[in-house]
Amino acid sequence: MRIRTSMIASGLLATLALAGCSTTSETKVATVRTETNAIFSEAYGPVTDAGYALPAIPVSRLDKKFHRQIIDFETKELPGTIIVNTRERFLYYILPNGKAVRYGIGVGKQGFAWSGEAYVAWKQEWPTWHPPKEMAERRPDVARYVEEGMGPGLSNPLGARAMYLFNEKGQDTLFRLHGTPEWASIGTAASSGCIRLMNQDVIDLYSRVRPGRSTKVVVIQ
Repeated sequence: MRIRTSMIASGLLATLALAGCSTTSETKVATVRTETNAIFSEAYGPVTDAGYALPAIPVSRLDKKFHRQIIDFETKELPGTIIVNTRERFLYYILPNGKAVRYGIGVGKQGFAWSGEAYVAWKQEWPTWHPPKEMAERRPDVARYVEEGMGPGLSNPLGARAMYLFNEKGQDTLFRLHGTPEWASIGTAASSGCIRLMNQDVIDLYSRVRPGRSTKVVVIQ
């Protein structure tokens, strides 16, 4: 979980201690892949990742539109941009040549939603979860995790991956793109504001995303 230098990382950690999600570890980046139109309903089987055994997701119980797929998608945004449509419950990762990867998402319930532009400042595999103090006031059962954090694992609310959104001023928005063990929440408005994906999907998205200001995130309602 290092961003170029330990000095920058220390500053980020101080900020993230107050956030709804916080973590620790080294990032990996991957190049953008160009693919033809396809739906990946078979991509939700069991996965062993970093020693964690993710169970298969019964995606047949989810509307097929929320299954990961490559679609035609016209936009003025550059490849590598992430567009989140909270109303439609979709996240689009823009590919070259008028294509996008579309993922089903769960979004923040009323009063916890956010919209605007940001960028992925950094990303984390198997993150530690630090709920915000406001959540701890509503839910005393998670209060102890505000400072000490919940370690990574299959029940961690951030799931297998997290990507941290900062605004153009370099400030933490406190919103994340992250995985979730609660696959049935995809397509709903049930979270505390962050954008959640099925774990198998967030692993795929994470492999495509290169942290930095060039990875623009547009969240619309």
